Order: sequence, then C-alpha cells, then structure tokens
Amino acid sequence: MTGTLREREILKTIAETLNRSSDVEPMLQSVLKKLLDVTGLTTGWIFLSRERPEYSTPAMEGIPSALSWEGGRPMCEGSCWCLKDYWNGKLEQAVNIMECKRLEDAVKYEWGDTRGITHHATVPLMAAEERIGLLNVAAPGKERFSEEELSLLQSVAYQIGTAVQKNRLIQAQQRRAELFARLDEASRKIWSVRDPDDLPRQLTKGIAESLDWPYVGCWLHRGERLVLVAAVADGRSDGPGIARTPEEWGAVGASFQHQRMARGKWSLHFPGGEEKRWQSLAAVPLSTGRNRIGVLAIGSRDPAGWGESDLQVLKAVGEHVTLALESARLERERQEWTLSRERNRLARDLHDSVNQKLFSLSLTARAAQQLSPEHRELLRESLQDIQNWSHEALREMRSLIWQLRPPGLEDGLVTALEAYASRLGLAVKTEVNGVAPLDRCVVEALWRIGQEALNNVSKHAGVERVQVSLAVHGDRVKLRVSDRGCGFSVAAEENRSESLGITSMRERAKLLGGDVKVTSRPGEGTEVFADLPQQGGERDDDTRAVGG
Repeated sequence: MTGTLREREILKTIAETLNRSSDVEPMLQSVLKKLLDVTGLTTGWIFLSRERPEYSTPAMEGIPSALSWEGGRPMCEGSCWCLKDYWNGKLEQAVNIMECKRLEDAVKYEWGDTRGITHHATVPLMAAEERIGLLNVAAPGKERFSEEELSLLQSVAYQIGTAVQKNRLIQAQQRRAELFARLDEASRKIWSVRDPDDLPRQLTKGIAESLDWPYVGCWLHRGERLVLVAAVADGRSDGPGIARTPEEWGAVGASFQHQRMARGKWSLHFPGGEEKRWQSLAAVPLSTGRNRIGVLAIGSRDPAGWGESDLQVLKAVGEHVTLALESARLERERQEWTLSRERNRLARDLHDSVNQKLFSLSLTARAAQQLSPEHRELLRESLQDIQNWSHEALREMRSLIWQLRPPGLEDGLVTALEAYASRLGLAVKTEVNGVAPLDRCVVEALWRIGQEALNNVSKHAGVERVQVSLAVHGDRVKLRVSDRGCGFSVAAEENRSESLGITSMRERAKLLGGDVKVTSRPGEGTEVFADLPQQGGERDDDTRAVGG
C-alpha cells in the first residue's frame, strides 16, 4: 500500500471511529486507541484546554507505569512545555518535542518504568480558528517523526478537533434547550414566594432546584457593603449574612460596581472554619435603573466554567429576581402606607366620636358633682346623660376595635357585614346572587369597602335600615350598599380633605383592578357600588367563597 493510500485508509478509519460516539470522553478514548493501532505507535494522550492554566486529560492510552499511577495523576496535574507553548500561541502545527517535562520528572523522581519513551510529537487540535487542545503520541526509542508522519497527525488532529467542536455545539444546543425549558419553572418558583422576609432564601433555593446549578448566591446592598443574604450549595441552603465591601467580594463586587456580568474564581470562609471553593463563578447585577439592589451569582467546581447558555439564562433569571425583589419592596411600602392610612382613619374616628363623647361625659360628671341635694331632678338627668354617652362611647369603641381584627369572615362576607351593621345599630336587608371562590385579598377589600359604607350610613344617613347585595357576574364580583337617608353632594364631598372614606374605598379597589362608584343626592339616599375581579393575584390556601 502506497503512503497516500495508507494515509487515506487511516483517515477513513479515524473518521468512522469519531462518528460512532457522541460523548466526548468515550469518543476521544476510542479514536486515540484506533490511531495508535493503525500507526503502530504505543502511547498517546489528549489535553483539552480553553485558557491558561486550566486543562483536562480526557483520553490516555498505553501510558507507562511511571506516569499512570493513581489513575494517571502525573498526566492530569501540573504544567509542561507543550502546554506552555500552546497557551503562549507558539504551537500552530504538528511538531517534534525533543524533551518532555513529565517524562523527565518521572526519571528524576523515580516514579517507575517509562518503557523507553523519551520523546513525543505534539499536535494542536483545531476547529476552524478555535483552539481545542493537544494530541500527543510517542513510541519507545522513537526520537523523531518524519514530515509525512507529522502531516498525517495534523490531519487526524483536525478531524478530532472538528468532532470535539461539533460535539460541544450539540451539547450546548441541548443544554440551551434544557435550560430555557427549566427557566419557566424557575420563574414560577420566583413569583410564587409570598413572604417578603424569606424571599432571598426561597429565590435561591427555587433557582438552584429548577436549573440544577450547584451553587446559587444572592447578595443585597446594605449601606456601603454587600451582604450574602442567602445561598444554596450542593442542595443545602445557607443564609450566612456575611457583609463585606464590594472590593472584598471579587467578581461579585466587580459585577455590582460596574453593573455588568463578571466572572472569576471564588472561595469563601464561613463562620466555624468551613471553606467553599468554586473554580468558576458568574455574577450578574440586580438593579432597576439607578437603584442598585445587589448581585446574583452561580458557581461551579468545573474549571471549564459556564457555557454561553448558562450565562444567558443567568441574565434572564437575574431580571426575574430583580423584579421580584423590587415588587416585594413596593408591596411592603404599600402595606405600610395602607397601615398608616388605617391608623389615621381610626385616630380621626376616635377623635370625632368616642373622644368627644368622653369629653362631654367628663364635663357632665364634673357638673353633677357640684349640684346640691335639692336639685335631685337635674342630678338624675345628668346621671342619665352620663349613662347614655358612656354606652354610646362603648359601642363605638367596640366597633373600632372590631375593625382592627374582624371575626366572622370565615362564615362569609355577607354574614360578616350583617354582624357589623348590627353592632352599629343598623337593620340590614341582604341579597346574594351566585357563589364563587374569591382570593383572600378580594374578600378583605370588599369587607373594608362595605365596612366604610356602613359606617357612613350609621354616622351620616339618619336612617337605621340599609340594603347590602353581593353578586357574581362572569369573573367579576359586585358589592352594593345603599340607603334611603339624607344623602349628600358627592362632588362637594370629594373636594373635602376628609371625605366620607370615598378615596380610601376607591384606592382599595384600584389596587386589585376594580373600581368603586358612589352616587348620592341630598334627600335621595346614597349607594356605594364596588366592582372587583374574583381573583386578585394572591392565590393561596385561604381562598373563600362569596355568600354566607
């Protein structure tokens, strides 16, 4: 067989071997063994490396005992001359290597038998312009490879490099498809968290579980420091609370300071002496405009680091986490604002009703003390006034206290409104049409709106009868509270700074995507009409039904 025909046969054999496997390591091991068989060489190994100083040795064949102890440890650790030339860009084609540092170390430190191998050829593995790694081959007593042999090795190396690159692209596409399929699950877990205080821990846990990332950490900006508020490492949740300046956090701090993705190695000493090392860390900033919230980072012990698909998904997850944290902050502010409004309303009601009655009661009691015994009739009237005012003050105080924590909602919204009206001394005619499950937030909003409307009837309408109707139409629930009292001018009342709770009722409804309309005319009564969606965006196990 001529040299050209033999070379073609070898390349054909190598190509067939490469096409039999889609997994990189088994593929490289098979093709290395086949290459040695068809060329008559005895020893070979392959390095894969993307950047200094990280590399792996996925395939070794015929390695002498001096270099194969402990699973080939001398071939998998440390550096050598061929790798240094490769990293420095000096290896662009197949060359003879006259010396091998690993073989020299084996002789120097008496690691064992080298089987007469002293030299090897090294060939860069390339795919187009991308460098993949190195192919090294050797044989006992062989100190030089001919130009024809190097040319053949160059062709084989190109086949191997192309196959590895193709395999990596396939794996990257599969990984991308898998990650983006899991991204939907991760986003659902992010937005399912209800407790703002536990949000960082639940976020990191859900992300790690959904995307199968070995390490996920969340840092939040506190003053001049970044605080590691939650982390999941190999399935275990931690919330160490370690605070450092951004400069002390390495890639995490760089991501926060420069507001872009940052990568690097990372290690952290936890309280108690535990240390965690991650060979590859990727971090993305969490921010909304000028508001810098913190950093989300993922870590891997694989020196090869993260693929492009992981980084793209990390950016998408970071955007979800940013919105979730910002939403929790705004919700907390809304709750504080609502609480403040509620406190102000209760304080105003206390001043307008209970406080004034108690003041009148005090004045009457003081005047009664100064009456002489002969003014018995006047004394009796004063004591009667004291009793009446104390009863009214007690009734109104109980009503205000009941508003803080209303019992009875578990028995139905209408039942609760009937009970509240009764405490106000109102007779209620109720009507219910339809039954449907309502979110807790919708029930509570309807309760507060109805409560405010009943308060207004009790204080301002001048009647003791009120109508309450509740109905479900499609995906909407409608509450109507009406009376035939003295009525008022809605336009004039809305211009007052302390209107009859109209603004408060409308704001409650608006937060849930609903509305409240108040219609009234002097002498013609008043109607409060609330229209809300059945689902208010807070689904949980505390869903209640219309009716009761």
